[in-house]
Amino acid sequence: MTHFAPPTMAEQERMVEAMLFAAAAPLSVAEMGARMPQGSDPAEALAAVRRTYAGRGVAVVRVGDAWAFRTAPDLAFLMQREVVETRKLSRAAIETLAIIAYHQPATRAEIEEIRGVAVSRGTIDQLMELEWIRLGRRRMTPGRPVTFVVTDVFLDHFGLENARDLPGLNELRAAGLLENRPAPDAADQIGPDEEDAGQAELFEE
Repeated sequence: MTHFAPPTMAEQERMVEAMLFAAAAPLSVAEMGARMPQGSDPAEALAAVRRTYAGRGVAVVRVGDAWAFRTAPDLAFLMQREVVETRKLSRAAIETLAIIAYHQPATRAEIEEIRGVAVSRGTIDQLMELEWIRLGRRRMTPGRPVTFVVTDVFLDHFGLENARDLPGLNELRAAGLLENRPAPDAADQIGPDEEDAGQAELFEE
């Protein structure tokens, strides 16, 4: 049986660099390894590529369990004209997204308990269409309710490595993303989701 030597590390680095450059979405080490010749070490090649791009105009950054090329954070202002994108979400959607992000995995009942009002299916559908949340594991409780968690698309959109990198409440208030208002009294709850309470801009980049 003929055995072929694995590619040199320099060749493996080129392979990883090419995959990250061309990929439409972040790639995991396992995904890269599946495309490389037998005997390759994608993790070591990735580490080498990261060292190569350290301090450059683009960097290899982690997005959840995957990796991607992204503009160096200190040069993001140069891309502002190309990446400006305003997503209009209702206050209900913003609050629902924030609760899921900070309390994941969260069930619909838990979201409603924190918000104090019912969550409409439209709100959940909108966040899932944006691919910012997805279904998590079912809870091992009566009824086995589904849970919701944020996605790598959400993390990538906001430049986060993982959910632990989410800003604190003071940072959210400073950015105008969290109203400085007291929790609503029961008498102020006017119905499911308050979808018509007005539109709010979420993270205008």
